[in-house]
Amino acid sequence: MESHQKVYAVIILLVLLVCGGTIGYMYIEDLSLIDSLYMTVITISTVGFREVHDLSTAGRLFTILLIISGLFIAAFAVTVVSTFVIEGEFRFLLRRRLMENSVAHLKDHYIICGAGQTGQHVVSQFKKRGVPHIVIEAERPKVEHIIDMGGLAVVGDATVEEDLIKVGIDKAKGLVCCLSSDADNVFTVLTAREINPDLLIVSRAIDDKADLKLLKAGADKVVSPNEIGGTRMASLILRPAVVSFLDVITRAGEVIIDLEEVTVKSNSTLVGKNLAEARIPEQTGLIIMAVKRANKETVINPGSGFRLSDNDVLIVLGQEEQVEKLQLLARQTDLPLG
Repeated sequence: MESHQKVYAVIILLVLLVCGGTIGYMYIEDLSLIDSLYMTVITISTVGFREVHDLSTAGRLFTILLIISGLFIAAFAVTVVSTFVIEGEFRFLLRRRLMENSVAHLKDHYIICGAGQTGQHVVSQFKKRGVPHIVIEAERPKVEHIIDMGGLAVVGDATVEEDLIKVGIDKAKGLVCCLSSDADNVFTVLTAREINPDLLIVSRAIDDKADLKLLKAGADKVVSPNEIGGTRMASLILRPAVVSFLDVITRAGEVIIDLEEVTVKSNSTLVGKNLAEARIPEQTGLIIMAVKRANKETVINPGSGFRLSDNDVLIVLGQEEQVEKLQLLARQTDLPLG
């Protein structure tokens, strides 16, 4: 039994004790309702006020039983309340209320279903890039850990429609599903897609054949950690120099060099220019690795004559501040960068 359930149990026991004592005095001593209630309250509270009238033998025995019962319930109440406070139940309930208020203001955010090892890695990446997100997890200790780390998280079941609505799935931009079973992932993806047809959904697949089920359920992309892990282990054996190079450029000491994507807006000065005219490496210091067209075609290592169009997605390699320069250039009309 959880702490808040024990608090409810204490309240119910106290109400039953008062009602039972009142009825007992009315029946045994033939007292009025008010007098019986008065006798019950002064008895179980042990305040020592004067009795309404001299009690009969049966009344005294009933009073003894009432006092003993009251002492046991009082001791139980003290234990429950102490546990409630010491274990941080009150603090958790308060933080949950504040969390609900924060969730109500979320928009264009990402929902992470599950806070296991995979989910926590996703949270870490989102936090590093300042992406608005919220975690929904069934186990409260994991939720408290995320909250302690400064994140948004709620206790809930991602397979339940009502819980997904509570985390703002109708206003969300995307959903990452990394629950512990493929069945739960499929059901969550199916429910999420039904609520928000425009949602970008990426799901984890545990079994080799689960990816097809997840795609049919509505997932846009499916990731298999086992497959990725196996591929990386094989690459470490077969192509160690390549893997070492990738590790170096993404973990260069205190400087973070990473692959990022930047979308060219329709009003950008880049639209209509080829890469030689755009001079992106000279203005930002970035390396253009690929360009993804609006029709989903991807051009790897585009040449200097490659002409940019609106909604092209530039996949670049560089540092965060360099990416910010390109983002500014990709959405401004008359703002040359030096």
